[in-house]
Amino acid sequence: MSWKNNIQAELKQLVTLKDTNRKWQFALLTAICVGAPLVIGLYFDNIGAGLIASLSGMVILYLPDTGSLTNKISTLLISSFGFMVSFAVGQFFSFNHIVSVIAFGIYAMTIHWVILYYKTAPPRSFFFIFIAAISICQPFNLAAIPTKIGLISLGLMFSSFLALGHLVYLSTKVNWEVYPKPQSIFTKNTYADFWEAIIMGVFMAVSLACGYLFEMDNPYWIPVSCAAVMQGASRYHIWQRTFHRILGTFLGLGLCWALLSVTHSIIVLCIFIILLQLIVELLVVRNYAIAVIFITPLAIFLSEAASPIIDTPNVLIVLRFQEIVIGSAIGAVGGWVLHKEKIRYATISGLKKISGGLENKDN
Repeated sequence: MSWKNNIQAELKQLVTLKDTNRKWQFALLTAICVGAPLVIGLYFDNIGAGLIASLSGMVILYLPDTGSLTNKISTLLISSFGFMVSFAVGQFFSFNHIVSVIAFGIYAMTIHWVILYYKTAPPRSFFFIFIAAISICQPFNLAAIPTKIGLISLGLMFSSFLALGHLVYLSTKVNWEVYPKPQSIFTKNTYADFWEAIIMGVFMAVSLACGYLFEMDNPYWIPVSCAAVMQGASRYHIWQRTFHRILGTFLGLGLCWALLSVTHSIIVLCIFIILLQLIVELLVVRNYAIAVIFITPLAIFLSEAASPIIDTPNVLIVLRFQEIVIGSAIGAVGGWVLHKEKIRYATISGLKKISGGLENKDN
């Protein structure tokens, strides 16, 4: 009977909405950060530029809930710089598949170690890897690199100004006499695990290499899916995310196909992107599986709205499902390896702390 209870519990989790302290205003802010560049791109009849700039709107997700006003905006500005570096790395190393696989793996390893070192809250390294994966899979064009990085920078500046206004507004609503003293958000972890970062980098490189070997169209979907699954905090959470992501993706691709069947108008697609971003931010902290249903068409529209393949939804849906399943499978294996390493590392670091404490007592 235990396995039946487990299945019932899992099925219940698929439709259960968790409680959250996240305000709806934050979801609206994220939708504006992503949607405004699209509207500007439409106005100037350059939706490709608008889509590139809209990717930077995801940086608002790194705005912390705790800390002083200075710490919050500093975190956002540092994350913005990381987004620019992620996009630039992808652009400069996209000229060769072998070079791009090596560069992407090294970069994913580095950024994941930095995230571990500073004990950054979710979404951790995911969106840095997401931006780098999208960028590195674009056709190499040296002359266009400054323009593309400039578009990302403009989007990041816009999001940062909006975030600053949002924080200043919130500060007027706080009773500082009873407000707890803010804690530093830059807490260093001297026991940051090098091996965990190396494992992440290796599996990111392997996932991108698989995309190239299988000659997938836009193979960044494989490493992005792999990274999403490997963000799980435990072995159970990783396997749960794999199941939720594949199931949610399957339903999300159906939603994407339905939306594409309704219209091919770029204006309507931009409206869909803004609405989907709003829905995702409202749901992702309450139910990951349901959120993935909306994340899938959102990500496809953001990456493919200016591509000719958007006009052939049947082909597009089949390709994306194949890539997401492959990436999720690689991520499940990577998560299993990562979890075993976390147990080993936690044991070693714990013993080091204990031995260090004993030595201090002796002295």
